[in-house]
Amino acid sequence: MVIKYSTTLIFCFALLLHSALLAQGDGKKITSIELKAIPGLQFDKVRFSVAPGAEVKLTVTNSDDDMPHNMVITKPGSRADVVLAAQQLAEKGPEMNFIPKSPLVLWSIPVIYSGESKTIQFKAPEEPGIYPFVCTYPGHGFIMYGYMYVTENGIMPPLENDENIPPLRRTGDKKVQDTESAAMHHHPKLHPYDNVPPYLYRVFIEESSLASIAVHLPKQLSYCWDAALCQLQFAWQGEFLDNTDLWHGHKNAYAKVLGEIFYQEKTEFPIRIGSRESIPSPEFLRYKWIDGYPEFHYLLSGVEVHEIIHPNKEGTGLIRTIKVNNAKEPVWFLFNADGQVEYGFNKGETENGALKLSPDEAKEFTIRMTKSNK
Repeated sequence: MVIKYSTTLIFCFALLLHSALLAQGDGKKITSIELKAIPGLQFDKVRFSVAPGAEVKLTVTNSDDDMPHNMVITKPGSRADVVLAAQQLAEKGPEMNFIPKSPLVLWSIPVIYSGESKTIQFKAPEEPGIYPFVCTYPGHGFIMYGYMYVTENGIMPPLENDENIPPLRRTGDKKVQDTESAAMHHHPKLHPYDNVPPYLYRVFIEESSLASIAVHLPKQLSYCWDAALCQLQFAWQGEFLDNTDLWHGHKNAYAKVLGEIFYQEKTEFPIRIGSRESIPSPEFLRYKWIDGYPEFHYLLSGVEVHEIIHPNKEGTGLIRTIKVNNAKEPVWFLFNADGQVEYGFNKGETENGALKLSPDEAKEFTIRMTKSNK
């Protein structure tokens, strides 16, 4: 019996065979990466490496029983911008999976719920670099992130020295071990994991911008730092925060302050350079952990400022250490005169509700803010 095949059928078969041979032989090997979203607003891996131009198969599984998550890979240095863009989606967020349409977004996995997995495949950038991945679900983006290293040799810095990843995920810190242990064992707690102060959360909180950082200090003191305005917004005494609504992704949810607010900043941009009437242009750079406390680095009209905040020994207020680098003109600190706190300064002179410092004095000075008994 003679079986006749059409020319078209033979061509299609040959094409399929050729494609299969390419995939098995000359085609690029696929690099498979698996990530899990786990309790505690974190990914189980905070970094991975791929070769430039590699074919990457990325699978993300939501192993968090409480909350949905997504994942976005961005251009280098663009994580914060993408997170803020996701926040600004407002009521359009759910239909867009909280993923903004932006040239800064390279690839993304939409919202996945507990037990779900999603896979994407893409070609890694040809340009070596450090590419952030982040969950942009409301309230998650400033905490839940990691990095894809695109590198020829696959070498990444030692984990404990990698300043790209979340500070609490670096090894050699007991708080990291406690964090991961609590998360992996699904301990039911008010916060997703136990911490020993000082520690911080990036949160939505009332009376501050969407780029807020809440810091819990020893001695039952806490404060809110506004990374958009680059200033201390308010401080409170007592318990820290209830983040339940925020972490569960409730619409328009905010973290709730559990203590008593004893200080509220009344002046926009209280640190000024040159004239006390000169409104600075702020730019947040980063925060860095110094002896367990976050030190905030930012620019005011191009002048770099570092600020770190400690509790006082009595637990009744804050001690702010501020360093203004390379100021060429006098530096001013405008303080509230409403009596909510009592101020003390180690340098400079006060005049009409403001502290005035010479450029040399401003290189490092402290401000003591003690809760008033009035």
